[in-house]
Amino acid sequence: MFILGITGSIGSGKSTVSALLREKGLKVLDADEISREVTAPGGLAIDAIKEMFGSRAISADGGMNRRYVSSLVFGDNRKLDELSALIHRYVFEYMDEETAKEVQKKTKCLVLDVPIPVRKGFVDRCDQIWTVVCDEGIRLKRLVDRGMTKEDAQRRIAVQMTDDEYAALADHVIDNSGDIEDLKEKVEELIKTQLHERGIRI
Repeated sequence: MFILGITGSIGSGKSTVSALLREKGLKVLDADEISREVTAPGGLAIDAIKEMFGSRAISADGGMNRRYVSSLVFGDNRKLDELSALIHRYVFEYMDEETAKEVQKKTKCLVLDVPIPVRKGFVDRCDQIWTVVCDEGIRLKRLVDRGMTKEDAQRRIAVQMTDDEYAALADHVIDNSGDIEDLKEKVEELIKTQLHERGIRI
């Protein structure tokens, strides 16, 4: 099975590229969606979160108390890193289980959509990585249009890897500084040259 990784910084359009591939019929495992699932009531990460941050870290419904946990990790990089590492561990455990199921189904191509391209768990699992990059001013406008304040959007961008750092991991870089039609053309071209050439017809 060919595993295709999609990554890129916030506001780059990474999720749009994954959505285009999903529309074509490819199975997409979205790390953000899985992260919400493993921290929801009954989620894989709940017991570990409770052990790390105490019982107040779990809401009455059994899911992670996001407001409380955010208050603990805000401004404390060590705690934030610990939380991120914990959730990543369960996200990739979930991805491994789903990948095994797709292997059993003889799926030809599986897409992993991961915003933070850690080497162990993402880079080492992918046969090829497509990185989505975009002009920072455009990214900032997109985030503000989504409802973020300009200051919050700038903070989110500042703490992430740079486009150059993302691109260094890529087999193919998709510049999404244009409109949606331009992006669709670039994705279609990669589908033809990278997937069709490997016998993956979508």
